[in-house]
Amino acid sequence: MDQHKRILIVDDDPKMVDLLRVQFERSGFAVMTATNGLQGDKVFRANPVDVIMLDVMMPQRDGFEMLRDVRAISGVPVIMLSALGDTDNVVKGLELGADDYITKPFEFKEVLARVNAALARVERVKGATPEARVQTRGDVSLDLDRGTARVRDTEVSLTPIELELLHYMMLHAGRLLERETLLRDVWGYDYFGKTNLVDVAIRRLREKIEADPSNPVYLLTVRGQGYRFAG
Repeated sequence: MDQHKRILIVDDDPKMVDLLRVQFERSGFAVMTATNGLQGDKVFRANPVDVIMLDVMMPQRDGFEMLRDVRAISGVPVIMLSALGDTDNVVKGLELGADDYITKPFEFKEVLARVNAALARVERVKGATPEARVQTRGDVSLDLDRGTARVRDTEVSLTPIELELLHYMMLHAGRLLERETLLRDVWGYDYFGKTNLVDVAIRRLREKIEADPSNPVYLLTVRGQGYRFAG
């Protein structure tokens, strides 16, 4: 890992922060920390950051509020940390623009793998060929350089992971894409534990690009197998 990669850890548990700080420093990261969303937002705005680990439940300003602030100005990868394993909180974080979530307790090797995958995804997107960076299928067009998508001449707002997922599916239009394939090629994961990352992202994309999300014409479900972009 590039020793200049900068990670911001925001968590109100001092023991958790110290544990993650020591482990990430040993792994070659420059580490910044904060104990609530208000402090975290100040640190983020004052320093260049490559990735953020963000706890959900914190005093003064929680992780969801900080995530909204971050996404208003930046596409930096954000991984949510939560002791809340319930689906509602996980989905809320993903819908606000988080790239991933990790439920406490966890092993550091899993955390490191997720962080490295997020950083690798950013580099992979930067390295896409000029020809591949602009895609048009039917009424949907996407420009990676501008970070925008348009549907029927209307610009739609996508989170970074939604933009990259849609780009990948448009590049492979017509092909069946299994959830494991999307997790590997979009999120960069080489392990496939139980996760609803793909399903939540697809549902959100449908709400943004489909005229009727309940009857999609672009993002189609292949029952029991995965998804396909039909454009």
